[in-house]
Amino acid sequence: MAFSTHFLTVSLLAFLACTTNAQLSPNFYGTTCPSLQSIVRSVMTRAVNNEPRMGASILRLFFHDCFVNGCDGSILLDDTATFTGEKNAFPNRNSIRGTEVIDMIKTRVEASCNATVSCADILALAARDGVFLLRGPSWSVALGRRDARTASQSAANSQIPAPFSPLSTLISMFAAKGLSARDMTTLSGGHTIGQARCTNFRTHIYNDTNIDPNFARIRRANCPATGGDNNLAPLDIQTPNLFGNNYYQNLIARRGLLHSDQELFNRGSQDALVRSYALNNGLFAREFAAAMVRMGNISPLTGTNGEIRRNCRRTN
Repeated sequence: MAFSTHFLTVSLLAFLACTTNAQLSPNFYGTTCPSLQSIVRSVMTRAVNNEPRMGASILRLFFHDCFVNGCDGSILLDDTATFTGEKNAFPNRNSIRGTEVIDMIKTRVEASCNATVSCADILALAARDGVFLLRGPSWSVALGRRDARTASQSAANSQIPAPFSPLSTLISMFAAKGLSARDMTTLSGGHTIGQARCTNFRTHIYNDTNIDPNFARIRRANCPATGGDNNLAPLDIQTPNLFGNNYYQNLIARRGLLHSDQELFNRGSQDALVRSYALNNGLFAREFAAAMVRMGNISPLTGTNGEIRRNCRRTN
């Protein structure tokens, strides 16, 4: 079931956004770029209406940015002859999407508020709006991040959780970013939207036992044992373009697409939380919004650190 209360007001999140990191504030651009949020929403609305999957792609882009040296826009940097960024790290190569949407937003923001708004903040707002436009919750985004002047392919390779990870690894990798096991299970619910490549779930549908046989058979039809690495399947077989708690219901039915998904419901420490979210969409929506606020506050660059990039793909 998709989240039915489309316009979720989360006043507590505004408080959290202001206090979690004292240098970030939802009103950071209130006087310097008052049109920022309307510009982001307008471009995201057009992008999601054109391709609903884009909401999931931008959410994933934000997640992969925050998990590598913090929410600093580093994932947006292109490689150059003298610079190796994160886009071609194993978790991102041939899979990250949506950078052109961020470019479009940045172009419009620069025309309205020159050299004022960071790419990192644009990405944080776009991720929120992508979820909202697919009928998920909204939340107050703390702003004031600055952009990194560098990136780390090695950190992207080692710090972004893999779709093959066991539960213990998932918990420890989120803990390394200051996020709890509950946050990990909650944020994994972002897989209620979007699609995954065959190469990321092949092992699960052919080798794992904690999977519904009929579901595995359906997925094998489009993901052969060899070849077809880029063939896509929905992460949520029921409503891949609507944000809701079907993801958790699928886990209970042993229909998680990724090994790492099904690990959340595999006779382990997260089973009870998965059951709670499967039964209570409102609880999931509220806790997902709160967890996104916490994730968005992972090691931001603020003050005089970093820069405000004029072009999200390269440093100034």
